[in-house]
Amino acid sequence: MSLIGLPTRAERPLEQRVVLIAGAHGGLGAAAASACAAAGATLVLLGRKVPKLNRVYDAVAQAGAEPLLYPLDLEGATPDDYAELADRIHAELGRLDGVLHCAAEFKGLTPLEHTDPAAFARVVHVNLTAPWWLSQACLPLLKQSDDAALVFVLDDLERVAQAYWGAYGVAQHGLTALVGMLHAELVSTGVRVSGLQPGPMRTGLRSRAYADDGDAQARDAADYAAACVTLLSSAGAEHRGRVWKVRA
Repeated sequence: MSLIGLPTRAERPLEQRVVLIAGAHGGLGAAAASACAAAGATLVLLGRKVPKLNRVYDAVAQAGAEPLLYPLDLEGATPDDYAELADRIHAELGRLDGVLHCAAEFKGLTPLEHTDPAAFARVVHVNLTAPWWLSQACLPLLKQSDDAALVFVLDDLERVAQAYWGAYGVAQHGLTALVGMLHAELVSTGVRVSGLQPGPMRTGLRSRAYADDGDAQARDAADYAAACVTLLSSAGAEHRGRVWKVRA
């Protein structure tokens, strides 16, 4: 068959790699899914909204890939649910070489004093506890790979440390600390841990913080998809244990 328009093997740095993307139907998650598929990855796409996952599936299929869809709500999922996910990946694909955490929960700017306690706990869970539970469940499988990558997408800490960012801002600081801590614990293994801090992106999350966003530096999420591919590929070794701050 004709391969015109498809990347060559040299341009497919994720060839023969299995990559799990959490938050796959969000702005960056969807863009990263298409980029990873074009780079040769076998994908497992995790998200809570099946119709949106199906749309990402259709987009990825255009790159000649056939991803596996795994609907899961991070808010209600238990450690056992993540363990089952890892078991199914192992059973169906035999390996896991990368996890990209793109899922995020943010409802809008709110004073801490007036934040509903349950809402605060929910946001911290989805943005911090759940990514760790998922990572913990996947670590045994990742460790079987000669070169595995665990990548967390992070927000600008200086920005989210300001007033009104609430539980989301708190969780982002915790997630950044998790990157350094996990790196220190896994540095002698084949699992690379890194963070990706993109510049301003035009996403649904950003629109909930800035109703009238006039930032000329804001870019489409797709402009940062290549950085996700880099961190998930062998080239990501350069950023091991670091938060890579990228500006498109």
